Amino acid sequence: MSSFLAVFKLPPGDLLRDAVYRRLWSAILVSSLGGQITVLAIPLTAAVLLNASPTQMGLLQALEVLPFALFALPTGVLLDRVRKLPVFIGGEALLLVAIGSVPLAAWLGVLGMPWLYVVGFVIGIVNTTAGSAGQIVLTQIVPRERLVEAHAKNALASSGAEVAGPGLAGLLIKLLGAPLALAVDALMLLVSITILRGIRVTETLREGAQRRFWDELKEGLHFVRERRLLVSMAIVVAGWHVFYNAALVVQILLATRELQLAPQTVGWSYVAVGVGTVLASSLGHRLSRWMGPGPCLVLGFGICGLAWLQLSLAPTGPLGVASFALMLFAWGAGAVLMFINFLSLRQSVTPAPMLGRMTSTMRWLILLPAAPGALLGGWLGEHVGLRSALAFAGLGTLIMAAWAWRHEVIRSVRELPKPQEVS
Repeated sequence: MSSFLAVFKLPPGDLLRDAVYRRLWSAILVSSLGGQITVLAIPLTAAVLLNASPTQMGLLQALEVLPFALFALPTGVLLDRVRKLPVFIGGEALLLVAIGSVPLAAWLGVLGMPWLYVVGFVIGIVNTTAGSAGQIVLTQIVPRERLVEAHAKNALASSGAEVAGPGLAGLLIKLLGAPLALAVDALMLLVSITILRGIRVTETLREGAQRRFWDELKEGLHFVRERRLLVSMAIVVAGWHVFYNAALVVQILLATRELQLAPQTVGWSYVAVGVGTVLASSLGHRLSRWMGPGPCLVLGFGICGLAWLQLSLAPTGPLGVASFALMLFAWGAGAVLMFINFLSLRQSVTPAPMLGRMTSTMRWLILLPAAPGALLGGWLGEHVGLRSALAFAGLGTLIMAAWAWRHEVIRSVRELPKPQEVS
């Protein structure tokens, strides 16, 4: 322990001095490193190995976000009734099985787009349930007033993975092929599960857990609806997800088919995401304190919009490679600035007994338009052009940023609010 502190020279009071938080942070780092392989290997398997069309890529992305629309609201009620850490760990185990099935299917010769559709849907189920549980586990470990700092450090763990992960993913994809590279992610998920199992969290389940399921679900919806800040953030972040998913569907197709990037070059380009997220994670806490969480959130929107817009104008050749890397860098930085403030604001305003329902309600609201956004991006990419789909994403995001800035309930937030009790 002393050698750990000596190496990193942690200042007094740093969150990483807390053994429980440090264990959670380590699990996030390992899981994120493996996740970088999946982020590249699944779409490259579809685009290069299975020669998927833009519409098929859109359907693959849509199926990954569909579980949020189907299960997010009931998940919130259930999470407020059960312990969150076992749900988090169970989700990682299910993800291990789903990711590990892809190299197995390739080895057996049965891998196709339908198999990837099922894997994408399972990933979405895990993100819906275990993803919400993991966000709540953080609030059980970290004091409310330090949530922005905690989310920034979590983002830094993910960012470190995004720096090293794409290069590792590109090398593994080159040596093993995209499907077999996913076996390494499955191994890293196993390590993450082992780390998480060592966490001890004291959680007191709320009383009244036997109330009617639908009454509790409606109570969560009502809690969000009563708070203008939550409603306003849900609108703008939902809009961002429309354009983000539209861009996500076509950006690898544009890189491999129009900019002529090889799969390994795509992998190395994704290192830029890590550089952007490391920068934003390192500066995000201080920037949020200086600007305020609301303005910092809007800044993240604008950076993402400019990133996609400039890639839609990229030429082929070395400038195209640079433009693709610049898009990834700016998107990584903008998304971190947006989400560390978005997550901190929504958690800080919510009392503990309502965290499960608030988290799932907000995730349901912001991700409900994600599947239509992915399908729209695929349709635009196939029938209008890949560049047009990216331009649509960039311009749409900039419009959402302008709307959010004009909306005073977001722009005026200069510090984290206190929890608002249920009426």
